[in-house]
Amino acid sequence: MSGDLLVVGSVAIDAVETPFGREDEALGGSALYFTAAASLFAPVRLVAVVGEDFPTERVAFLAERGADLSGLVRAEGRTFRWKGRYGFDLNEAHTLETHLNVFEGFSPELAPAHRACPYVFLANIDPDLQQRVLDQVEDPRFVALDTMNFWIEGKRRSLLDAIARVDMVVLNEAEARMLAEEPNLVRAAQKILSWGPNGVVVKRGEYGAMYFADGHVFAAPAFPLEEVFDPTGAGDTFAGGMMGYLASTGNLEPDNIRRAIVFGSAMASFNVEDFSFRRLERLTYDEVASRYRQFKTLTEFEAEVG
Repeated sequence: MSGDLLVVGSVAIDAVETPFGREDEALGGSALYFTAAASLFAPVRLVAVVGEDFPTERVAFLAERGADLSGLVRAEGRTFRWKGRYGFDLNEAHTLETHLNVFEGFSPELAPAHRACPYVFLANIDPDLQQRVLDQVEDPRFVALDTMNFWIEGKRRSLLDAIARVDMVVLNEAEARMLAEEPNLVRAAQKILSWGPNGVVVKRGEYGAMYFADGHVFAAPAFPLEEVFDPTGAGDTFAGGMMGYLASTGNLEPDNIRRAIVFGSAMASFNVEDFSFRRLERLTYDEVASRYRQFKTLTEFEAEVG
């Protein structure tokens, strides 16, 4: 059963520097990248907070795609701002400045349309807020949660409580090991599964992604690109592609989750081709479908052995 997709997370204004360029006043944040990707697949309802300095007209393309931005609340003050730099190892961002601003007081209150969404993605926010959202949604069909090292270290108990209430955990390789306190990635994923979720997706940057569930392990590569300009938001874009596809199909069987992961990897590969979400803004579904087929060719091989 397909349906609307709710995302609750951050919207930010970033300053990003990579070896290939620099962008100030770049729009970003987990919820914005997620929505830019997921809206190509399914109706998305975004809940986040911005300040008086946020240029709303620059996200009008999301509404044109059918995304519901009524939950994008404008508060008095400045928008959450992040400044970071990447070296030639584009898998790791070096944070230079973080100013939470209005995001510091963010406390999501869901409207009836938000509460009724059958698919929910809790982006990288305080696990106490993630649980606040879970307390408000009405019997969702599928809920996924993202997190980061800051919450793993600072709010571990609350994060574990939130994980026990969701269907899938999405996090990167270092976070999986830190959360499980286990250096082996396979054992780390199995430990996280033992806490309650049905699936764990580990984002591995330029090495792709892995999916773990009871009796299932799946590895998808990253798409090989000659040019990468800005990896900011790639993980959130991946999640948006994956969750958007699941919401559009309504099929939560392991084989379809595998397809969703490949769609997520395809979306992330487009995101890194330009700064902010400019590539996602001009992206079409036909381009996504074409890259999905390229992924299939990339990973196809004969199973027989002699």
